[in-house]
Amino acid sequence: MSTLIERQPRGAERVPAVRPGRRRHRTEHVLVGCGLVLLPWLFVLAAALPATAAAANWRTVWIGLDASEAVGLIATGLLARRRHHLHPLTAVATAVLLVVDAWFDTLTAAPGADRVSAAAMALGAELPLAVMCVVLAARGHARATG
Repeated sequence: MSTLIERQPRGAERVPAVRPGRRRHRTEHVLVGCGLVLLPWLFVLAAALPATAAAANWRTVWIGLDASEAVGLIATGLLARRRHHLHPLTAVATAVLLVVDAWFDTLTAAPGADRVSAAAMALGAELPLAVMCVVLAARGHARATG
């Protein structure tokens, strides 16, 4: 009868089994908690930040953002063409970058021609590309789960 009972390694009883869902559940709580903590911070920022400011690395910031968008679009296109399972992730990340670019371009543009140009870029290129990326991500996710 002793041959039918498998022996566990010494000390195995002491190590509790961690269920994968449990760790994710805790992570989700941490993320929600952090998001809730940020909500009052928005009011602090609204009261404390100046209406205008000069940025030291203005050109570098915008070039870096646009370069990130270019890398995201290229990576998403190549991964989607190969039907790689990661293309929905790059598509969502790229969509977020495009929306952020449209938001900041439009809100930081000077009144007049600059603001019209920023709105035209947002409505004519950045936001439509973001929508395309979200649709691509949703389709890729549906394929992966379906």
